[in-house]
Amino acid sequence: MATFMSSVSSLLLSWYDRHARALPWRMPPAESKQGKFKEPYHVWLSEVMLQQTTVAAAKAYFEKFLTLWPTLSDLAAASQDDVMKAWAGLGYYSRARNLKACADMVVAEYGGSFPTTKSELLKLPGIGDYTASAIAAIAFGERTAVVDGNIERVVTRLTADATALPAAKENCRTFMDQETPSNRPGDFAQAMMDLGATICTPKSPACVLCPLTGLCAARKAGTQTEFPVKAPKKAKPTRKGAAYVVVSKDQSVWVRRRKSSGLLGGMTEVPTTQWTSRKDGDTGADAFPVATQSEMDWTKHTSITHTFTHFHLELEVWSARADELEGDGWWCSASDLPHEAFPSLMRKVIESALPRALLPARS
Repeated sequence: MATFMSSVSSLLLSWYDRHARALPWRMPPAESKQGKFKEPYHVWLSEVMLQQTTVAAAKAYFEKFLTLWPTLSDLAAASQDDVMKAWAGLGYYSRARNLKACADMVVAEYGGSFPTTKSELLKLPGIGDYTASAIAAIAFGERTAVVDGNIERVVTRLTADATALPAAKENCRTFMDQETPSNRPGDFAQAMMDLGATICTPKSPACVLCPLTGLCAARKAGTQTEFPVKAPKKAKPTRKGAAYVVVSKDQSVWVRRRKSSGLLGGMTEVPTTQWTSRKDGDTGADAFPVATQSEMDWTKHTSITHTFTHFHLELEVWSARADELEGDGWWCSASDLPHEAFPSLMRKVIESALPRALLPARS
């Protein structure tokens, strides 16, 4: 086993030195081999963004965040609302709330510098086992097992592990714990990620280019695409509800803030009925959830569909004209619409109801 493991790390790091992806949050291997580490703030920010997000999508947001808030202290000093606006469109909005909470805590309790060990990193908001391991290894050189989806695929193929995910995660963690070298543990983790992203891909792995092909049990058996084994997915339910776009004479749109916890927490929305992942919301024009003193003439538009992690959502879209509404909300001008903290669901709703010219693309 020791010989196998040492072969994996040696072969993979040699491959990584030649083929590492150039990413804005990554220290090039030529520099990391000299004992240099990337700014922990950059590593943390990228790891949070890359949860449930592609590298291509994360790059633009990463660069935008560093332009707005070059340091961790700058991010901690920002308002929650501004952070949510900058995050809008990236999805999984609890990540943005935790991002701000984590920055606040590091500044308040750690003097603005990230703790350097996995055990301490786990105490921070929004940082779980994977993220703590990645930051500790990549930013501080701690020898700790890093396991993400790409690494799970590589490991289950290397070992032909027929255990279905998510149960196989523990086997992958054990493998990585045994395999990760004391020297360059961060580079090794990133090499495994790169191998899974560029060579050991889900559907058509390029085994002839893989530096580990001679050690891969699945490759030898010709069963590469059968791994990782995944437990059958449960069918997603479809929930229904309605959303209401109310426009004033000056083309402002009535919007409100969602409660800070729960789905799309803290984001801006047009009024909707109370749909959740577990139940339908009301539908129809009469279900408009905002108090008004006058009768409203509603127009029904094309319904929109949206998929969340655990359910599908179908929303009726209604629009009407009004100049006075009651309750917690505000009129958002047409010029401010592109910069508001709308999740992609709400942008779909508004685009369904309004001429696209009123909702220009986000800059």
